[in-house]
Amino acid sequence: MNDRPDSCIRVAVVTGGHGYDVIHFHQLFRRFAECDVYVQHMDDFACSPPAVRQGYDVVVFYIMLRGAPADEGQPWYVGKPGAALQALGAEAGQGILILHHAVLAYEKWPLWQEIVGIGDTSFGYHVGQHIRVCVADGDHPITAGLSDWEMTDETYTMNDPGADSRALLTVEHDKSMRTIAWTRMHRNSRVFCFQSGHDDLTWADHNFREVLRRGICWCAGRT
Repeated sequence: MNDRPDSCIRVAVVTGGHGYDVIHFHQLFRRFAECDVYVQHMDDFACSPPAVRQGYDVVVFYIMLRGAPADEGQPWYVGKPGAALQALGAEAGQGILILHHAVLAYEKWPLWQEIVGIGDTSFGYHVGQHIRVCVADGDHPITAGLSDWEMTDETYTMNDPGADSRALLTVEHDKSMRTIAWTRMHRNSRVFCFQSGHDDLTWADHNFREVLRRGICWCAGRT
């Protein structure tokens, strides 16, 4: 445990299935003074007792694990990821944030597609794209008061979320899906999906960080 106040938002940041810049990724989340962040691999999250997993206010997924999670026939240290993920949304007030390549995870598992809000997550990817991000919904707490901005990020060409999601940020680019940030519900959980966030070129962007910070707060029910 660290010395942050008990009033901080307890955040699990779950990784796995994709490499990332560890130092700058940790620094990104350390910027959020209102958050008490625990970065961990999916194996560690799945091995944690239910009371520990349910004790987080928000679970941020930065995974790109493929196929579908299996609970049987796995090494002991993998735990039971299927059961752990199936429990998401059972606790009222525990939010879910799907960040960047996590929208592509578990492409053969309908439950993940339900959480994300995209039925077919077939995709193409394009690194280092200069994009203009447009605020599509300025009335939502995550985007209220923000203006359009430009930044560099990896983009995906894939389906947009369906009508049961609320689009917050959009991009008009021939190598990007149109909606890159959206909200929805999964059972009792607020869900925020943010397609952005490939590396420190994006993480260093003030607007990206502000959207991510607000997204965590909204998922936790703090806004």
